[in-house]
Amino acid sequence: MTIRVMLADDQPLLRTGFRMILSAEPGFEVVGEAPDGAAAVEMARRLRPDVVLMDVRMPVLDGIQATRQLAGPGVTDPVKVLILTTFGLDEYVVESLRAGASGFLLKDAPPEDLVEAISVVAAGDALLAPSVTRRLLDRVARHLPAIATDANPALAELTDRELEVLRLIARGLSNAEIADQLTVSETTVKTHVSRVLGKLELRDRIQAVIFAYEAGLV
Repeated sequence: MTIRVMLADDQPLLRTGFRMILSAEPGFEVVGEAPDGAAAVEMARRLRPDVVLMDVRMPVLDGIQATRQLAGPGVTDPVKVLILTTFGLDEYVVESLRAGASGFLLKDAPPEDLVEAISVVAAGDALLAPSVTRRLLDRVARHLPAIATDANPALAELTDRELEVLRLIARGLSNAEIADQLTVSETTVKTHVSRVLGKLELRDRIQAVIFAYEAGLV
C-alpha cells in the first residue's frame, strides 16, 4: 500500500529534500507541494493525501491555521497532519496539536525518522509517545490556560476510574504502566482509555493530555 504524502513548506530547498527522501523509499509517493498555508488547505482538500507534512511558519496562512481547517474540531473528513518544527517553536507545536495535528517532527530529524513518523501518522496513530508528550507540555505549560476542574462540564461524564486514567495519561504513563499502577489488566486500561476519548470527543492521547492540562487536572 502506497502512502500518499503532501508537502507544505515555503522553503523550496526543504521541500526538495523531503521529496527526494520519500521518493527513494518504497511505498511512498509525494502527490503535491504547497508553498504556503492557504495553498496547502486547497491542495489537501483536492488531493486527499494520507498525510500532510506541514511547516508552522508559512506566508498567507500559517501552519496552525491551515491545520485547524484541515483537521480541527468540527471538520467532517479530517486530513492527517504532521507538523514540522524546531525546538525553538514548542509553543506553536502545542497550538498545532490543539488544532488537530497528529504529531510533530523536528526539521533536522534524520531521514529514517521522517519515514517512520509519516508511517505512524498514516496508520492512524498519534506520533508522540506518552512520555514525549508529557515532556513537551511540561516545557510549554505556561501557554495552556488552565481552568478550574469543576468548570469543565465534560469531566462530569467520566467515572472516578476514568478520571483517574485520564490523569495518568496526562502524567505520561503508557497503558502498561497505568495497568501496573491500578493493578488491572492492560486490556481493561485500553477499554478505559477508549471510553475517556469517546466521552470527551477526543481523537487520541495527545488531545487527552492537552485536555487534562487545560482542565487543571495536572
